[in-house]
Amino acid sequence: MSVRDLIPWGRNNSNQVPSVFRDSERDPFLSLHREVNRLFDDVFRGFGSGLPSLGAVSAFGAGWPSVEVSDNEKEIKVAAEVPGLEEKDIEVLLDDGVLTLKGEKRSETEDKERQFSERVYGRFERRIPLGYEIEEDKIDARFKNGVLTVTLPKTAKAQSQAKRIEIKS
Repeated sequence: MSVRDLIPWGRNNSNQVPSVFRDSERDPFLSLHREVNRLFDDVFRGFGSGLPSLGAVSAFGAGWPSVEVSDNEKEIKVAAEVPGLEEKDIEVLLDDGVLTLKGEKRSETEDKERQFSERVYGRFERRIPLGYEIEEDKIDARFKNGVLTVTLPKTAKAQSQAKRIEIKS
């Protein structure tokens, strides 16, 4: 096998079809297999790392807004980056042990002549299962510089549930 065999386009004949397509003409199942793989690649390309997300449903793609969850003995703190939004654009709900962040990012202008934009607009909803009982009357939500921070204090019962288990060798 020569190096020229590895190049899909021939140099001598400008009408030559890549060898990938020529092989698929011979075997329709190979062609179907490649096409199905391409479709799955296109669909799953937008899902990022493949790690399970914390329940994202969004026009922005999986995992928006980006969140940071910290959990200590007394509280759970959730920080969400929502640049370009204001506190009036976001709704924070707690229902049955699940924190829900939802809202909508709207375009500031109705520029019909816009030819290119990488900005994304639309509704988002992010659900974060907490796993602990929360003192609902003491929940604190603050918004500053495009970051929403929700502090969820655990109940005394939830704080005492964690038990250290001794590891034996």
